[in-house]
Amino acid sequence: MSAIELCRTAELGGHSESCISCGFIRCAYNSCRNRHCPKCQGATRAEWLAARQAELLPVPYFHVVFTLPAPIAEIAFHNKETVYAMLFKVAAETLRTIAADPRHLGAEIGLVAVLHTWGQNLHHHPHLHCVVPGGGPSLDGSRWVACKPGFFLPVRVLSRLFRRLFLEALQAAFHAGQLKFFGSLAGLTEPPAFARIIADVRGAEWVVYAKPPFGGPEQVLAYLGRYTHRVAIANSRIVDLADGRVSFRWKDYRHHDKSKLMTLDAFEFIRRFLLHSLPDGFHRIRHYGFLANGHRAAKLALCRRLLEATPVMEPLQPDPHLCRTTPGCSFDQCPCCGGGMIRLELLPRLLPSRLPFRNDTS
Repeated sequence: MSAIELCRTAELGGHSESCISCGFIRCAYNSCRNRHCPKCQGATRAEWLAARQAELLPVPYFHVVFTLPAPIAEIAFHNKETVYAMLFKVAAETLRTIAADPRHLGAEIGLVAVLHTWGQNLHHHPHLHCVVPGGGPSLDGSRWVACKPGFFLPVRVLSRLFRRLFLEALQAAFHAGQLKFFGSLAGLTEPPAFARIIADVRGAEWVVYAKPPFGGPEQVLAYLGRYTHRVAIANSRIVDLADGRVSFRWKDYRHHDKSKLMTLDAFEFIRRFLLHSLPDGFHRIRHYGFLANGHRAAKLALCRRLLEATPVMEPLQPDPHLCRTTPGCSFDQCPCCGGGMIRLELLPRLLPSRLPFRNDTS
C-alpha cells in the first residue's frame, strides 16, 4: 500500500527535464514498480505483449472462464497461494484432458491462463480467464487438429470434470494440513464441517463459460493488453473523489451489463482494492500445453509446420523504458508542443521514515 501511495511522488526521487523546442520544464518522478500499482504496468505489459505476439497462430482463439463457487471462494481468500495455484492447475488439466479425448478433439492444446480475483464491484470473486488456440497437434504430432467452426469444447463436460478434480485437490490439501481457517470459517478445521461444505458444493453447478471466439490475432492481443497487467480497477473507471468518498463506474452483469455508478467510503474502497493483493512471488499469468515455458519454441515450430504458416505479425519492439502503451503517457515528448525532452538533473529520493517501503518488482 505504501508503494502505491508514494508512486510518482517526490519521495521516490526522479529527474527534471526540458523541451528542446519551447523550453517547457517539468519534474518526472520515479514509479514504485509494484505489480499491484495501477500506474506502473505499462512498460511491463508492452514487453509481455511483444513476446505473445510472436507466438500467435493463424487459427481462431477461444476464451474460457472458470469460476469458483462462493463457499470455495471464501476458503480461497484465507488460503490464497494454495487455492489459487490449485485453480490454475485444475483448470489447465481440465481443458487439456477433454481436448485430448478423441471423442472431443483428440489434440494437444496450449493456453494462457490469467487469474482475476475481482468482480466489477471489487468484491472477492476468483476466476480464471483462459485464452486457447482453436486446435492443436494430434497426439502423435503428425497433423493439426482443428476444432469445429465457432465451437471449442462442451462446457458441461468441462464443468463436471473441473468440479471433480478441484474438490479432490481441495480435500487432499485439507488432509495434508495445507489449509488454514480464520474468523467465521474457523469451524472448518473440523473434518465433519469441512466435509459438509464439500458435499454442498459437489451438488451445485460450477460455472465454466466459453465466450465466442475472438475475431483474429489483433483481438487476442487487445484483450490480453487490457486484462493481464491490471489489478481490480483501472484509473479510467474512477469518476470522483470528494468528501472522503470514491465514485466509480461498474457494469451490473446481472441486469444486462447495465452501467452504474457506485460510491464508497474511501476506506471501504481501499479495503476492497487490497482484497486482491497476491502473495509475494505468485504468478498470476501462466502458460500450459504447447505454450508451456519449457518447450514453447519447439512446440510452436511444430504447430506452424503442421499449419504451413509463418508468424501472424511482425514482432513488436517495445521500449522498456517508456510507457508508450498507456493512454496520454509519452514521456519523451513535450505535452505543449510535441518536441523532444532532455534530462536536466536528477532529483534525490526523499523516502519518509514514517512509511516502510519495499520496491516489489515481481
